[in-house]
Amino acid sequence: MPLISRSIVRKEVATLVVMLGFLWLYEVTIRDSRPAREAALHDPTVPVPGARQRFTATAYCKGTRTASGVDVRSGIAAADPALLPVGSVVSLATTDARYNGIYTIMDTGPAVQGRILDLYMWSCHDALAFGRRDADVTVLRLGWNPKASAPDTLPLP
Repeated sequence: MPLISRSIVRKEVATLVVMLGFLWLYEVTIRDSRPAREAALHDPTVPVPGARQRFTATAYCKGTRTASGVDVRSGIAAADPALLPVGSVVSLATTDARYNGIYTIMDTGPAVQGRILDLYMWSCHDALAFGRRDADVTVLRLGWNPKASAPDTLPLP
C-alpha cells in the first residue's frame, strides 16, 4: 500500500482500473437484465390492446359510487387493476347476447382478483340470475391513455 500512496500516477492508474471494473460489471449486469425486462413487457398473461382473452364474468348490483368516483350505471364493470386498470374499455361476448357489448372499467373490489370481470346491473334479480359465466373479452383501450387503444379502434388522422 505504501507504493500507491507515494505516486500520483499510481493512484490515477488504480482509480482508472477500479472505474473500468465497475463499468464492465455494470454493462454485464445490464445486458443480462434486458431479456428479463423484455419478457416482462411481453407477458402473454397480461391483456394488451386488441387482445382477446377468456375471463369469468359475474355481476353486482349494490353500491352508488365506483372506485373511480363516478356513480354506478349500466356499462360499468369492475376488474383487477393489475390486469385492467381503471379507465380501460373492453368488448364483452357471452353466451347470452343481452349482456354483450362495450364496458368501461370504472370499479375495483376485493373479490375482483385475476381474470374476473364484475358487471354492474341495476336489478339485483338480474345480477343473481346472471351468476358466473365464461366471457370472451377484447381489450379496446388499456387505462385512460388513448394511445393504448387497439389499432383498429384508433381514429383516422
